[in-house]
Amino acid sequence: MQPIDDIIPLIPQKQPFVMVGRLLYADETVTRSSFVISPDNVFVKDGILQEAGLMENIAQTAALRAGYMAQKENRPVETGYIGAIKDFEVFSLPVAEDEITTEITIDNQVFNVTMLTGQVWRNDVLLARCEMKVFVGQ
Repeated sequence: MQPIDDIIPLIPQKQPFVMVGRLLYADETVTRSSFVISPDNVFVKDGILQEAGLMENIAQTAALRAGYMAQKENRPVETGYIGAIKDFEVFSLPVAEDEITTEITIDNQVFNVTMLTGQVWRNDVLLARCEMKVFVGQ
């Protein structure tokens, strides 16, 4: 697939709460996004993206995957909800103007529930990782 820059039609989130910038890759199990952190981002404090921003970035990468798959299948983009987060670890926090890359791997999907593993990177440095359960739909 070609990277997609216009991701707004693929996610239910709207500004100022958009935490993904570009869809780099998506297949049935792996999705990668990138995001340049704006200094005025709602999760930036004193020039540093906070832990909640990393968590939301992982969740929105999952939303981006769901929206991309829905678009491919001519279905509407649905809203997703974080159901659970497990083993959330933060090793370092990025600063404003950094570009981060996030990869999610689908571990299991049952009906409208997706269990995934997410990792956030800045260059070759792992910033955070977790397991997440996401519900999609009403």
